[in-house]
This record gives sequence, structure tokens and C-alpha cells, in this order.
Amino acid sequence: MPRHVYLFSGASAVGKTSALKALLPLLEEGGAAPCVCKIDCLKTGDGALFQRMRLPCVTGLSGDICPDHFLVSNLPELWEWADRLGRDTLVIETAGLCHRCSPATEHMTAGCVLDCTASCRAPGQLGPMLTQADFVVLTKIDMVSQAELEIISWQIRQLNPGAALFPMDGLAGYGTDLLARWLLDRPARGSFEGDILRHTMPSGVCSYCVGEQRVGSAFQQGVVGKITFGEAERCSL
Repeated sequence: MPRHVYLFSGASAVGKTSALKALLPLLEEGGAAPCVCKIDCLKTGDGALFQRMRLPCVTGLSGDICPDHFLVSNLPELWEWADRLGRDTLVIETAGLCHRCSPATEHMTAGCVLDCTASCRAPGQLGPMLTQADFVVLTKIDMVSQAELEIISWQIRQLNPGAALFPMDGLAGYGTDLLARWLLDRPARGSFEGDILRHTMPSGVCSYCVGEQRVGSAFQQGVVGKITFGEAERCSL
């Protein structure tokens, strides 16, 4: 059973893999023995990158299943895999799709990776991925001004006052050492048995979840959400 599980979640192309590429060697230098799990939907080449770093890596492709539901369903097997390898640290990178999902559990150390160039309003759109995180990595800081970085940091603190913030340039590795030291100082877990999710997952049981392709109310079954339309205001010319 690993002593540490670190979760890196975030939207697509925010720099999760680049951050991990710079972070993992520092964790090894600090005495950790990491292994990596990369979750994606259809295809990924990131597993080969981690293997070139001489790190054990397993790739999980969810296919037609929600990747975050897929990850949670495989957590016990991932704990056993890390245990068989004799690795004390399991690092998980999520697929980065739905902002509503957050497969973080109570016993793991959960992080949210946020692209500073996305929008000053981006933090408010991330939901539990951000509000339930233990730490937040702000990437691509070389592409924004100090004022923009301060605004984004302020918004994050409004949403999650307890999260540790780590501005980082994943390509150059700037800021990675601070995150590595913070992670290495986290208390170890004796066991992950009986762990629970920090937040509920979205319902995924409508007819389209099980393969329906026809469009129309007659073909919709299960949990179906509908927009409430108010009376539209007339536009004056």
C-alpha cells in the first residue's frame, strides 16, 4: 500500500504533464519512490514519457466511460499495483475533461492545475476540482503579468482559502522545488482502505450514457436534465 497518493487534476492542455515532468525527479531526490498513473479517454503518449524517465507507469483509457468515474473505479487496483512494485508514492494525472467531476478522496493529497492564460474568471468555473483541492498549481506564469497573477490568486483564495498556491513554469521548471518540498512534507497514510470521495460524482445514467444516438425527448430515459426557459425579453430596435 503506498504511503502517499498525489492527484493532479485540471482541464485539458493546462500543463499537468509538463508540471509532473519537472516535479517527479525532485520527489525522487527527496527520497520518494514514485509510480505514475495516467488517465485519458481515447489516446495518450504521456505514458512513454514517464517510462523514459525510468518510472513505472500505467495508462488507463476510459473509452466510452467518464474518465473520472473510471479512475475512482480503479483506485483499489492502483493501490495494489503500487504495492506490488514496492513504490511508496502513487502520482495520478487525470484526463482533464469535466470541471464538475473531482475524483479526489479524503486520504489522498489532491491538486488542481490551472492555466493562468485561460481567463481571470476560470477559477469560478472549476467546481469541486478547485474548491476541494489541497493545493493549486498555477501554470504558464511566464505568459501573464504580475497583476493578472495576483487577481487569479485572489479569486482562488476566495473559493478555497485553505489551498496552498504554487505558481509554476512547467517548461522551465520554475517553482517546482517549492511544490516538491511541500508534497514531501505531507504526512504519510498507513492505509487507504475505507477511503471516501470528497464530493459526489455527477449522475451518469441517462439513455445517452448507455449508447443511445437518436435525438428527441421520446428517446431520453433515466436522469435527464432540462433547461428552464423564461419568457424571452423583446429586443427593441
